[in-house]
Amino acid sequence: MSPPPDHADLHREVPSRVGSTRIERLRAHRDARGAVFEPLDDAELGAQRNVHVVLTEPGAVRGNHWHLRATEITSVVGACQVRLKEGERVSDLEVPAGEVWRLVIPPGVVHAFRNLGEAPIVLVSFSSEVHDPAGSGLRREVIL
Repeated sequence: MSPPPDHADLHREVPSRVGSTRIERLRAHRDARGAVFEPLDDAELGAQRNVHVVLTEPGAVRGNHWHLRATEITSVVGACQVRLKEGERVSDLEVPAGEVWRLVIPPGVVHAFRNLGEAPIVLVSFSSEVHDPAGSGLRREVIL
């Protein structure tokens, strides 16, 4: 396993937006124990109604849905393919191993995440809507 990149390696350009989805690289504080990052600032945290942490096994896909009303803020930790669909436009992004990216996904944008690595990846997601176990606030659409 290769060591995480240092700050000099993090100058690769990350798109700031794909359609209406905002994308940011988060700064992770790293040491020999691992990494710590803050997925939201205090102002953003107050607007959230749900948080969930998703562990995704190698090769597995999560998502393949869109939200009717919710804005979802998802931090991706690990090598991951992200596919977004807005209208007819489909976009693919690749989060490199060792980086943490945050996506602010508005209602109506189909999103899916595929683990490209050899170990589980972590998705930390916040939603502006309360979780509905019946799924009435989302629609399934397989894009990945």
